[in-house]
This record gives sequence, C-alpha cells and structure tokens, in this order.
Amino acid sequence: MIGAGHRFHGYGSLNGVYRRGQSVRGPMTSLKFASREPNRPYRVAVVVSRKVSKSAVVRNRIRRRVYAAVRVAKDGIPPGTDLVFTVFDEALAELPAAELQADIARLLQKAAGRLAG
Repeated sequence: MIGAGHRFHGYGSLNGVYRRGQSVRGPMTSLKFASREPNRPYRVAVVVSRKVSKSAVVRNRIRRRVYAAVRVAKDGIPPGTDLVFTVFDEALAELPAAELQADIARLLQKAAGRLAG
C-alpha cells in the first residue's frame, strides 16, 4: 500500500486534477495527472467504479494491486505530481503482476514525457 503522505485527503482534492490535468490511456486503465509544487510529495488515487465490478471485494483487490504496482514504479514519478488512475476493466483483478506493473510503468512513462516536454 502507498503511505498516507502519498494519498489524497478530503472530498475536493481530486477536483484540481480533473480540472487542470492531462490524461494518457492504456488498454485497461487511464491516468489523469497534473503537476503542483515540486517540493511536495507525489499523490496517487485509484478509482474503480461499480460498473467495473459489482463486487466490492474485486474492486478493492484491483485498487490494492494498482497501488502496489505504483509503489514498485515510484522512482519514475517526479515529485509534486498528482496521479489519478481510473480502471475500466475487471480483468485487471486476474492480470499477472508483471503485466500489470509493465502497464502502470508505461502510463507513468507517458505522463513523465508530457510533463517534461
């Protein structure tokens, strides 16, 4: 799991990312990202809608797996970046860990490229 310092807090905290952020899309997830003050830590949120799966157990499994993949790829995240992953496919719950990590790393790489240039 991601530490409390790297999570969003409060109801309106995601609104800034949705309003001013850019997005990149993968086959099963999309990433909305925005930069803020570079001396602040990055923040991550994972959104899994009830449309993805009616089962809360499956939605929470997906959320935990995405957080774990982000934790593994944290070296590629610039400081002061807000990230919101939105999951579209229930198959992410059963996807092999290596494929999930590669997918998340690919999205983070695309986002870092857009932030830099």
